[in-house]
Amino acid sequence: MASVLVVEDDQFVRSALIRQLTEASHTVRSVGTALEALREVAQIGFDVVILDLGLPDLDGAEALKMLRGITDVPVIVATARDDEGEIVRLLNDGADDYLVKPFSVAHLSARMTAVLRRVRGGGAGEPGRAAAPPAVLRVGGLAVDPLRRQAHLDGVTLDLTRREFDLLAYLAGRPGVVVPRRELLAEVWRQAYGDDQTIDVHLSWLRRKLGETAARPRYLHTLRGVGVKLEPPAEPT
Repeated sequence: MASVLVVEDDQFVRSALIRQLTEASHTVRSVGTALEALREVAQIGFDVVILDLGLPDLDGAEALKMLRGITDVPVIVATARDDEGEIVRLLNDGADDYLVKPFSVAHLSARMTAVLRRVRGGGAGEPGRAAAPPAVLRVGGLAVDPLRRQAHLDGVTLDLTRREFDLLAYLAGRPGVVVPRRELLAEVWRQAYGDDQTIDVHLSWLRRKLGETAARPRYLHTLRGVGVKLEPPAEPT
């Protein structure tokens, strides 16, 4: 069960989503404008937001950027715009997943489950046995704690978005290994396809927070046409 905010201005679609998500045991609130959505998210903690793009007061893409300015709550975009370029831009702007209208509530529920599984840290493990907490991942002066979702560089806490943390943690779990971009899209973004810009934008943000640049990398190294690896800085000679 999840607490869901449905942001949809079409009253018919909105009512159908509320009814069917409630029948699926989710707790649902709904609003019809972007500004109402921002107020709701600021005041109430939700597990996931279903965001329509065609809102009357503000384009959904702009609303997404504003949401990302105040929260890391998972956002699934509901759109009638079946355009790959726009979908990539939405993913770059912080959407966790998208659905092209019309879609079934069963399809939406499956996407919600997948998104929440990633956010909450994975599968169920063996029946009757508690999963062992993941160890802190250490690469040079970088420490990544997947259980607490915290990262530190040389003892200083890094202020990472959820997606930045997921990317860093995935690479930190494979230090020195070149991870193909397709694997990053599949495992971090849960996307079967996408533009390299999706990864490049997040790598750029992550590098900035690690105090490095693409021209002068310390931890994050991009191998053109191959993938990305994370490794400790070279020892000074």
